Amino acid sequence: MKIGASFLKSKNIPNDLEKLNETDVDFIHVDVADGKFVKNKTLPYKEMKYIYRYTSKRLDVHLMVDNPSAYIPLYAELNTEFITFHVETLEDIEKNLKLIKEYSIKCGLAINPDTKISELIPYLPFLDMILVMSVTPGFGGQEFMENTENRVNELKELLDSYNIKAWICVDGGINDKVIDKCRNASMVVAGSYITNSDNFQEKISSLR
Repeated sequence: MKIGASFLKSKNIPNDLEKLNETDVDFIHVDVADGKFVKNKTLPYKEMKYIYRYTSKRLDVHLMVDNPSAYIPLYAELNTEFITFHVETLEDIEKNLKLIKEYSIKCGLAINPDTKISELIPYLPFLDMILVMSVTPGFGGQEFMENTENRVNELKELLDSYNIKAWICVDGGINDKVIDKCRNASMVVAGSYITNSDNFQEKISSLR
């Protein structure tokens, strides 16, 4: 299983990024919140673009924004492997997925806990990853929602039925107590479980 590390709850982002860079974590998960799609607001791009100074890890960018098309060209300039935005956005989803692909970056859709998995069906052929939110998006440190395991299993069956090879990623409330509920996922994103600890590598290893 791949592990992404989120610094959404980090109290010292540069320091934590440098510490994560010394671990075997697979991706740095970059949460981008506009204060509209979700109530939280994260660092602006003019600050985030310097992330390369602190980590050489590939980035997994999660856009929690109303207008992904305004952010995709910016984050495509970084060391980005995936750009994911929400199926609940009002912009043209297919157009934005194709826009990400134009930058030779893998594209994904995120889905909120109260959105039906079937909403993803029209976009499955375009997707490299589906991000299943196991908390209400926007804020770190929340508890893992128990129905997430069923949603992941439902999504896996759906992907198999369409012969789609997209990754399933689970994001929110991930720790060593709930990781077994995510075994049908290709990747999990953990935030405060890692960054609130004294030993980042130990916490990352406990999830594999």
